[in-house]
Amino acid sequence: MPFSLRYVLAFSSVAFLPLASSAQQAAAPPPPPVTVAKPVVREVVDNDEFIGRFEAVDEVSVRARVGGYLNEVDFTDGALLKKGDKLFVIDQRPFVTALNEANAALEVAKSTQTYAEAQFNRAQSLATSGSQSVSTLDDRRREWLSAQANVRGAQATADRAALDMEYTTISAPLSGRIDRRLISTGNLVQADQTILTTIVSLDPIDFYFDVDERRLLNFADTARKLGKDLQLGGGGVPVTVTISDPNAKPFIGKLDFAENRIDNESGTIRIRARLANPDLILQPGLFGRVQVEASNKYKAILVPDEAIGSDQNERVVFVVGTDGKVSTKPVRPGPRLYGYRVIREGLDGTETIIVNGLMRARPGATITPQMTELPQERRDTPPENAATETPQ
Repeated sequence: MPFSLRYVLAFSSVAFLPLASSAQQAAAPPPPPVTVAKPVVREVVDNDEFIGRFEAVDEVSVRARVGGYLNEVDFTDGALLKKGDKLFVIDQRPFVTALNEANAALEVAKSTQTYAEAQFNRAQSLATSGSQSVSTLDDRRREWLSAQANVRGAQATADRAALDMEYTTISAPLSGRIDRRLISTGNLVQADQTILTTIVSLDPIDFYFDVDERRLLNFADTARKLGKDLQLGGGGVPVTVTISDPNAKPFIGKLDFAENRIDNESGTIRIRARLANPDLILQPGLFGRVQVEASNKYKAILVPDEAIGSDQNERVVFVVGTDGKVSTKPVRPGPRLYGYRVIREGLDGTETIIVNGLMRARPGATITPQMTELPQERRDTPPENAATETPQ
């Protein structure tokens, strides 16, 4: 190639370099678009969640009050019973004999009392006319009083025999569901010892759960602010209990009792809620999760979980200024309510925060904010233990 041509081509390449650089600057991409929003500010009540177990309000181990051989079993294993339904019958023949004997002794005592009263009245009449001594009158009075006492004793023996006779028929002491029979007919039953079966009440039903010291103090403080006592249920604090069946609706109840001391070994206190159970779905021994109101109403700042990032050992929220620049604010997250995370400290609710696209933003960078409005409640988030606070 001739020298002059090479010189022209080289000069042309150098001449076009500034033009190419200007074109690249003109084609530089704009700041990345990022979704931003204001935090949700609303009145809330904190909820804590605990695992517990259902227990019957009333439970009875059915025992016989008299001994004897079992003659009848008059229920179906596992059946629902009403109070007063007949369950067992012990052989009544010995008790019938004892009752007849006691009634006969009562009749003899009454006859003796009638004779003694007549003798006393006769002696009193004779003593008045002077035909009989006073000492004889005193003897007749003593015999009459003794006969009266004998009647009362015989009456007590007859009443006891009648009561034993009544005890041979064992009835349900409460309404509920009965267990299987624990002894068959023909076996000897020991009075007040042999357990024949058990019965548990079902409606209403109790739910017991254990609360640690930290949350116990919070519950007690909330109850005091309401002028109530936690040991009496904090004034009937409402609770919601869910079971393992995903198709079962939550069950609603109220706190009604807390123990009067903290367990030394576990550092927890047991609290009880009572729930209606008209459909008998809930059974004693069943596990469940209870959500309890853990505070009075307060104004909370709520942000989506995905808007919270990490900076070494603290949680941060990315805030966008009026100039589009990104900065971070340390926050202290709390429980999750209404699908959002409560921010305990760090925000006042007036900030514009990044809610989507954290990967495209960094502190000091400029972004293109795309404003959106967060709903008051999100239903697209999975359930979580609201008592667990995200660590700082």
